[in-house]
Amino acid sequence: MISKRIVAFFAAACLSLGISTARPDEGMWLPMLLKQLNESEMQKKGMKLSADDIYSINQSSLKDAIVSFGGFCTGEMISPEGLLLTNHHCGYGQIQSHSSVEKDYLTDGFWAMNKAQELPNPGLTATFIVRMEDVTKQILAGIPANVTEAEREAAIQRNIAKVRRESTAGTHYDAVIKPYFYGNEYYMYVTETFRDIRLVGAPPSSIGKFGGDTDNWMWPRHTGDFSLFRVYAGADNQPADYSPDNKPYKPKHHLPISLSGVKEGDFTLVFGFPGRTNEYLTSHAIKETYEVSNPAKIKIRDTKLSILDKDMKASDAVRIQYAAKHASVANAWKKWIGENRGLRKANTIARKQELEKQFGQWASADAARQQQYGNLMGQFEKNYNALEGITISRDYILEAAQGVELVKYASEYAKLNELLAAKAPQSEINTQLERLEKGIAGFYKNYNAPTDKKVFVALLSMYYNDIDPKLHPEAFKMVRQKYKGDFSKYADEVYSKSLFTSEAGVRKALAEIKAGKGNPLKNDPGFELANSINEYYRTQVLPTYTQVNDNLNLLYRTYMTGLRQMQQDKTFYPDANSTLRVAYGKVEPYEPVDGVKYKYYTTLEGIMEKAASGAAEDYAIPARLRELYEKKDYGPYAVDGQLPVAFIASNHTTGGNSGSPVINANGQLIGTNFDRNWEGTMSDLTYNPDQVRNISVDVRYMLFIVDKFAGAGHLVQEMTLVTDDTSGLPQVDARKKSGAEAPALSKKELRRAKKEKRKAEKRAKEATVVN
Repeated sequence: MISKRIVAFFAAACLSLGISTARPDEGMWLPMLLKQLNESEMQKKGMKLSADDIYSINQSSLKDAIVSFGGFCTGEMISPEGLLLTNHHCGYGQIQSHSSVEKDYLTDGFWAMNKAQELPNPGLTATFIVRMEDVTKQILAGIPANVTEAEREAAIQRNIAKVRRESTAGTHYDAVIKPYFYGNEYYMYVTETFRDIRLVGAPPSSIGKFGGDTDNWMWPRHTGDFSLFRVYAGADNQPADYSPDNKPYKPKHHLPISLSGVKEGDFTLVFGFPGRTNEYLTSHAIKETYEVSNPAKIKIRDTKLSILDKDMKASDAVRIQYAAKHASVANAWKKWIGENRGLRKANTIARKQELEKQFGQWASADAARQQQYGNLMGQFEKNYNALEGITISRDYILEAAQGVELVKYASEYAKLNELLAAKAPQSEINTQLERLEKGIAGFYKNYNAPTDKKVFVALLSMYYNDIDPKLHPEAFKMVRQKYKGDFSKYADEVYSKSLFTSEAGVRKALAEIKAGKGNPLKNDPGFELANSINEYYRTQVLPTYTQVNDNLNLLYRTYMTGLRQMQQDKTFYPDANSTLRVAYGKVEPYEPVDGVKYKYYTTLEGIMEKAASGAAEDYAIPARLRELYEKKDYGPYAVDGQLPVAFIASNHTTGGNSGSPVINANGQLIGTNFDRNWEGTMSDLTYNPDQVRNISVDVRYMLFIVDKFAGAGHLVQEMTLVTDDTSGLPQVDARKKSGAEAPALSKKELRRAKKEKRKAEKRAKEATVVN
């Protein structure tokens, strides 16, 4: 179970290294444990809420306004009619899917002027958290201590399935159970997922992506990175598949919006679903990331981006097809560059090595500890050494080979090929055909073979030339013999003969298979290449990679146990794993380099300065925005004649926090998180309080764009706007303002809630660490 022992590690480690103790700004905390672990400290920093105002299952609370948006971002309820606010880049795929050359919503923006104009998005979901529960004992029950990691994981998955089934029986809820602290703890999130989510509004990319790749991960920032959706429900206000008869969802709580703004030192809280962090990796892992993996991936993506850039500028059709893909490739590329800079600046490898040295000294001071932990660092080193050649091969396969769309898409047909080769029953083949047919139109809608061919030549040439020939797949040997390593000539053959270069080719092939006319995949050059690469990965890379990672998981679980024992007076936070978390800090500036200090906010004035500079295409702005600026027509959203655009704070965030609400001390929405500063991107691996800042759209800029720029004031009228410091409290606002009462708990749910509360209180008294 999670206890105060876990949360202790990082702060105490910092003390032992002679650096500052981890500030409360660091960490991604479990909402159900805030009362025991964080409430007092949060209130000392200025928060006026209680832990129950943030997370409660007995009354509406802030958690009832937070959703996992599509499983990859966060969103928040901002009206009693199911209006959902998230980032523009989170809704980008949906905006793109509704766009065409004739209706270019990416360029022009989209605004539904009534609910009938709101656009459905098949497959998009919004997931609320109903409750959390510590299920560590149930998940680890009956698992012997001496089993292999694979056997342990299999037993855990069986227990997880059982607990999930029992916890949601007779309800429309689902449950997610995740490991914490490398499998030392397990928590369950009971969820409610809505399936009818409609696009309501999105600014043009010149606002929603202002600054583009030039400003991505950077501060100062001037991006209006937001979009609006609406959650729809059935007549009973419960999840339902799309239907024109569905009604706007009435949330248990929606966030009131503060017009008071932010000032330096203000308390901030970020509530969302951070994706993944690895704060407790050893120096061996950091060294591999810094010296091997990141440089390779940066090089590959840099090459791919230059090709996409050129083709997107040459064709509007290609620009629309590849807009979301380009954004995704560029996002990680720039993040890895900043991450390596941050790791170097924080001297992370040396700091990790010093901690490991002190851990060894602590272990050797006691015979029992020496027996349990004495050889731990040696085992870490041995296992990371075993990944030499494996990590770089895996990176090139995933980034270079799978970076070619034809190769990646052809790989999806491997199962079908296996069934045909094995002469499986026609029913099994038909099932696979149906699955594949569902994805054809979606893939080819956003696929351009000439662009992909250029990527093919560039990335596979890199793979061929950068990786030791001993680590090449069989197909590369053929390229060496037949084409003398010339991937341009090889591409001519693949793209002229492969069925995967067109939708018609794929549909024809599947029709032939369905009619029993043989297997057109068998001699297809595109499929042969994909199959060769995948076969190499399965037989030469994956076995070692899997075994080493099984070993490492056990080593890290043991390491964490030892760190708990070594640092018993401090508090740990858990690594992010896409579950609901709370981060808190304050609005504050920072100094990226010596002699430079960035203030904590930006304004519309900065947008105009960037636009006037002509420094980048990313700084083009709409004429309407310039008109409003020249007239200073800002409505009620300006401060002293200036329109706020964005601000920074010291909240610890990561991917998945995109779209998370930034909430003030009173529980009111003040911004929407959308990025981190470049100097702080290493915070997934190590936190530097002087450098890490999260970047948010000021909510007043969002309101200005919706109201004054788009003329969609009807949406603002749905929202609850406040200027005082009390109306954000959930117990006041959620019911009176949203018109939705918190549903009464059943007797069974109430007993469970009381039991969980007693368990949490007991842990807080007895424990010494928390994950």
